[in-house]
Amino acid sequence: MLTSQTIAFWPFLVYAIAVLILVSIMVALSWILGEHHKEKLTDEPYESGIPPTGDARLRFSSHFYLIAIFFVIFDLDAVFIMAWAISFREVGIIGYIGILIFIGILISFLIYEIGIKALDFGPQGKKILKLKNKLSK
Repeated sequence: MLTSQTIAFWPFLVYAIAVLILVSIMVALSWILGEHHKEKLTDEPYESGIPPTGDARLRFSSHFYLIAIFFVIFDLDAVFIMAWAISFREVGIIGYIGILIFIGILISFLIYEIGIKALDFGPQGKKILKLKNKLSK
């Protein structure tokens, strides 16, 4: 007894099986035809032909992470402003007042960040740059 649901489902099933077979063949051929060697530098990270020097884990000031968080916050705010700009005609004067309040809060937050020197790296940033230059030599 065939229903319309089973008739519409079989192409998906055939497609899924074909994809699984194709992926299995590609993985198997990759394993068969790929190189199998274990040399000294096989597990080392590739540094564009330059021998790796030192450890990649430098200690950075928390200011760098704070800047990244601020970037994400202001980037999301830009998304909201773009959504408002797209629907500008539909939201009317109420939407315009709302976006003005929103931008006012953003500006006050930015002024607050500048006031507490959250965006100021000062001598800490220079120390990190000197350390990075010293390690790269």
